[in-house]
Parts: sequence; structure tokens; C-alpha cells
Amino acid sequence: MLAARMYGANDLRVEEIPVPEVGDGEVLIKIKAAAVCGTDVRMLSFGASGIDESNPRVLGHEFAGIIDKVGKNVKGYKVGDRVAVAPNFGCGICSQCIKGNGHLCADYRATGINTDGGFAEYCLIPEDAVRGGNICLLQDDVSFEEGAINEPLSCVYNGFEHASVHPGDVVLVVGAGPIGIMHCNLALMAGAVVCLNDVSVERLENAKKIFPKLNIVSGNPEETVMKLSGNAGADVVITACPVPSVQVQALELAGIGGRVIFFGGIPAGKEPVGINTNLIHYKQLIVSGTTRASLSQYRKTLDFVSKKVLDVKPLITNYFTLSEIDKAFDYAKRGVGYKNVIKL
Repeated sequence: MLAARMYGANDLRVEEIPVPEVGDGEVLIKIKAAAVCGTDVRMLSFGASGIDESNPRVLGHEFAGIIDKVGKNVKGYKVGDRVAVAPNFGCGICSQCIKGNGHLCADYRATGINTDGGFAEYCLIPEDAVRGGNICLLQDDVSFEEGAINEPLSCVYNGFEHASVHPGDVVLVVGAGPIGIMHCNLALMAGAVVCLNDVSVERLENAKKIFPKLNIVSGNPEETVMKLSGNAGADVVITACPVPSVQVQALELAGIGGRVIFFGGIPAGKEPVGINTNLIHYKQLIVSGTTRASLSQYRKTLDFVSKKVLDVKPLITNYFTLSEIDKAFDYAKRGVGYKNVIKL
């Protein structure tokens, strides 16, 4: 089969490798769509632990396809099923896994990060992930592309739940990439007044075309936030970008009793971030961070998509073949469009 394997930093090779053999408890998926994520870009740009010339990895953790083979001990799935796959799976026995938070397991693994992923014609789903329920059936009217980008949507939903967005809340989202747009989508769905901030005027204008109700601002968002909130400050601030100064300002723009979600992680070398903790204290702010998503959240957002509660199709802006994956990574790295999808 054809696969895109990472051998180290800035070393991604499209090559022929054997189709994986299917064990008794495993499932083989014929990939139909796989999306490039910021995590993929960071891994390729800076390297990743455990991946080198002797241990290459097929990247890609946002994907969907058709079940091609099932092991003899697998129950609940059959050949021909249309599916999307939640990539994170835990050990299954620790306290976090028992709570349903396998994505927070100290020994969690992820398809496309620790095991071979979806930038290939076929992907083998390990037994732990099969038994854990990571394979999710797609409704017939949900495209494979929509199924693939449900993974980042579920991560955004994790942040949304932590933010406790209510109707009428003033929500500031900083970062107009695909993640920021998804945050806006959920906040608007909840009935919030949403302000989207980014340095890119083009991205802001494109976001406004998708969601006309958005308030967009390319400079300092303080004036807009105060106008929308009657000088009270934002009820919710979400940092959907990896910028330390944005995290600092988030506390300043949040109103009394506000909720701040640090969604975009800070790159190594730019941490720690110096913040004024008195703002947290005297404003009684709730400051949180979220990472990845639980299987329950993954299935919940997939249900949103299938029921047409959310429309993620406008976020799929560029399509590529597997042989064009270098171009897809370049687009993702430069922020061209939103989601870049490999179609197989």
C-alpha cells in the first residue's frame, strides 16, 4: 500500500509498504479521507519522540474510511461499515480510563502518533482501541471528510464544556484558524455573542462569510469586547493560538466571574508564561486548559454533525491526493484555507 511515513524532522516520505496483517482482535480500515492537523505539522517540523530513521511512523490521526477486514474475535463491527476513528486510547484500567477519560491516561496512545495512522491506503486499529470503542459508525449522509475532521471538533467541544457557555454570554475567541472557527461555531450554537480576533484580516473576513453574526477584529480586541459587554469584560475567553501574550491578555479581558480556556498550547522555548494571578484572585476567574477529547465527546460531536446541528463542511477548503501530501502540509503550515484533506 501507499503510505506517508515520517522518518524524522522535515523527513516525510511517500512510499510503498506492506498492508498490515490483521490480528484476532484488530480491525483494518481502508482510508477514504484524512485531514492534516497542527499536531502533524509540529511533529514533522520539530521531530517526535520514538520516530527516527529506524522507527518511521505513518502520521495522520484525523481520518475515516470503510472497514476492510475484522479479526475473528471482533464484535460489533463488520466489513463494509463506514467509520470514523477517535485516535486516543488509554490503558483501560487506570482511574482516568475508568472515569471515561482515556485521553488523559498517563500511558495513553494515539493512532498516527504512537501507532501508524491514516496517511495511508489502510490503517490497522489496535485491539485496545477496538475494544475501547474508538471506532465509530458513520451515518450514510455524513461524508468521510466530515468524519475525519470530527476529531478536532471533539477537542473543541471539550473546551466548550469546560467554558460553560450560556445564551447571551460575550465570548472572545483569539485565533481564526480551523480550531478557532470551531470554537465560534459552538459558542454561536449556544446563543453567545462572539468576538473573533486574529492578526490575519483575510482569515477574519472568511470566518465572517461563514458566520455572519461574528464580531471580528484584527487589532487589540479590548475595545470591541468592552463595547459588546457594556464594559463588564468577556464572560468567556478562549485562546485558540499558541501565543504567550494572548494568554496574558485573556485574564485582562475577562470580566468578573469569567471563564478562561487556554486551548492552544505554548511551544517549547516560549514557556513558562508570566501571568498576573491577582486578576484570577480578585475577579474570581475560572482558568482552565483542555487537551484532546474523551470518546464520549467524540461521539457527541459526531452526532452533532449527523443531525445537522453543526455544519463542518465549510471548513474543508483544500483537497489533495496522498502523493501531494507535502503540499497539504505546506498549506497547513502557512495557514492556507482551513482544513486540508487527503482523499484516497
